[in-house]
Amino acid sequence: MREVLAGIETEYGISVAGRGPTEQVDDARRFVSAYPNPCFVGWDSRFETPRRDIRGFQVSHLNVDPVDATFDRAPVTAPVSDLRADRVLTNGARFYNDHGHPEYATPEAFSAAHVAALDHEGERILWQTAKAFGEPVKLYKNNTDFHGASYGTHESYLVPRRLTFDHLFAALVPMLVARVVLCGAGKVGSEHGTPAAFQLMQRADFFTELASVDTLFKRPLFNTRDEPHADPERWMRLHVIATDANRIVQATARKVGLMQIAVALAETGWRPTQQLADPIKAIQSISRDLTFAFPVALTDGSVSSAPRILAEYFDAAEERLALTTELAELIAECRFLLDALDTDWGAFKSRVDWAAKYHLISEYRAENGLDWEDPTLIALDLGYADLDPEESLFDALVEIGEVVAPPEAAQENNDSRAVARGLAVEHFGNYLTGVSWGRLTFEVNNRTQTVELRPDCRYPAHTLPLTDVESFIDALRRIQNAP
Repeated sequence: MREVLAGIETEYGISVAGRGPTEQVDDARRFVSAYPNPCFVGWDSRFETPRRDIRGFQVSHLNVDPVDATFDRAPVTAPVSDLRADRVLTNGARFYNDHGHPEYATPEAFSAAHVAALDHEGERILWQTAKAFGEPVKLYKNNTDFHGASYGTHESYLVPRRLTFDHLFAALVPMLVARVVLCGAGKVGSEHGTPAAFQLMQRADFFTELASVDTLFKRPLFNTRDEPHADPERWMRLHVIATDANRIVQATARKVGLMQIAVALAETGWRPTQQLADPIKAIQSISRDLTFAFPVALTDGSVSSAPRILAEYFDAAEERLALTTELAELIAECRFLLDALDTDWGAFKSRVDWAAKYHLISEYRAENGLDWEDPTLIALDLGYADLDPEESLFDALVEIGEVVAPPEAAQENNDSRAVARGLAVEHFGNYLTGVSWGRLTFEVNNRTQTVELRPDCRYPAHTLPLTDVESFIDALRRIQNAP
């Protein structure tokens, strides 16, 4: 199978002591600007097309939450040109202010484990920035402020242009809904829709449309933004917004690997026979189902379940794909976890964020005789997401062995185009005039030189010369022009 390039973008919740919501955009800008390590400042956005739709048209505007819009218009202490405070880091990541949230976009990687490790590295980078910020600040890796607002975690996958929207929708939406059982981050209560004591997914309540280009308001389950960050004749970028921010690194790898499997199956022409009658209703129902049965209605009038849908993907992958060792092991892990949900709760909750959080909060609630509506439980939810290692309930659970510890870092073997981007920033930053996902622009001897970074090529660090910028550019061009 073709190894599917992937990455994750996470917006972090931020709260600066003594500051209010109307100052959050400025606070996020100042926070990102405090990043203490070498980086390239700026971002080349000339080729970005957020209003283009993979269905073949372009919308006139993107919908914005009217409440969020009032904060976006709040006064800032810097020119508009500096508002995003874009930083490109020496690992190839992008770090910037996105509508009042520090956002860390991982370097791309072909391996789900690498993506997860790089996402985990983002937590370290955010906390390092917090210590350099100079003001008391709280950071949360979650997706809701518990006052009706949601901020995103997005995934990206490289997909061949030949695949149609209709086929992708049918091939991928059942996975987007069913994987919540194994990948949700968990949440106390609900902010929209029917009341809930606890949910498996933080973002389930915030999806109202089946498909659209929007991400900030009228959010779709299947995002159709056509912004490939690569050759648009050959590639699309599947932009997934139906996802949570995970703290368990293995859960992050699981959600990425599951989508890589679904994309690879779609490339073979396969789609699951179990198609959902109402995907939005299904994901919200699964999110609220504390019986753990997870029934869903299908288009043929029958009823299936999230585990049965996942099993259909697993069977098809084992039959149709030449699976990598990593993805074969991931399927085995997922089968184990689906069985453990019924037979070994201890094993399940140690590997799945929503279960770890649900167990922790349920135990506390029972011991203290609290209702699910008690605000103390929301504080515990936020404590799980807290990045401060001294106060994080997640870190405490890892320390006592209730949650699996992060695996040893795996990103060192990454050989995606992000490697070239990071090395350029680290070694030749003085020559850089523009950086994006797909291009590097250098100014060498008063001559502008632009190099394409191909998403389907490998860029092993040991093959890229670092003696001088011209040799580095020549090496990148040889990769760029490879057949």
